[in-house]
Amino acid sequence: MPRLLIFCLSIVFFASIQSAYGDPTNRQDSIEQEVESLDKPLYSPFVERYVLDELKQLRIDLGTQKAELIQQIVDRELASVDRAVAYATDTITYFFYLIAGATSVLVLVGWSSIRDIKERVHSLADEEISKLVKEYEQRLRDVEQQLNQETKHIEHNRAEIERTRELQSLWLRAAQDHNPANKILIYDQILKLRSNDCEALTYKADAVLELGEPQWAANLCHQALIIEPDNCHAFYQLACAYTAMKQYDEAVRYLGETLSRSETYREDILKEPALQALHDFNPFQKLLNLKE
Repeated sequence: MPRLLIFCLSIVFFASIQSAYGDPTNRQDSIEQEVESLDKPLYSPFVERYVLDELKQLRIDLGTQKAELIQQIVDRELASVDRAVAYATDTITYFFYLIAGATSVLVLVGWSSIRDIKERVHSLADEEISKLVKEYEQRLRDVEQQLNQETKHIEHNRAEIERTRELQSLWLRAAQDHNPANKILIYDQILKLRSNDCEALTYKADAVLELGEPQWAANLCHQALIIEPDNCHAFYQLACAYTAMKQYDEAVRYLGETLSRSETYREDILKEPALQALHDFNPFQKLLNLKE
């Protein structure tokens, strides 16, 4: 959903640029200049909040539809039970009439008394009815168990939606706060809600580096790599941390791990102030092909 919204906003943006530059020969250049001059995203936290609320409502509607579907299934099962019991009762009644007629004939020829035959028929009927009742009681228990499982699943989804909403709010606060110490506190709250959040660990490492604690930042990045071994941002932050500790060989090695997974970091590496000390380091220049 957020990608679809961003795509729609992009279409509106390019349409406005196209209407502003009517000359076909200059239109493409004007669009590229406008895109290059952008200094902030085309969306805001309010839009993301709206998307999250829509996603929550969609999941609630889905849970409601599931509950309605299960209720319809239960109603149909109960209707089937009623029809089956009615059918069994009618069958046993007809069977009783048939036996009664046959036994009346047998009594006439002296096989048994009417009382003995009646007791036998009642015992057979009770046995059949008991079997049917036990069978459908088991079916009802199975349906009840399924309903309980679905209820637990819906409750779990609701709790997950609430936790996701709280995490999104914390991420927005971290993005708006420029104090590294406050950011660390916010990232700690995120990690309390989701202890295996690799992204929170790497961004916390970034804030720790701003406080001048490179060893702490390196430890956080190693924890992130245990959770997600191919996380490019963790390797990138490790390179920054080891540069601050003046362990340039290790820093270049982690930069190589970063570039081997994503070439998009190349420009960030060249502009990163924390990596400025590596610019005159020969292995760094070889890694980025800066030497002619």
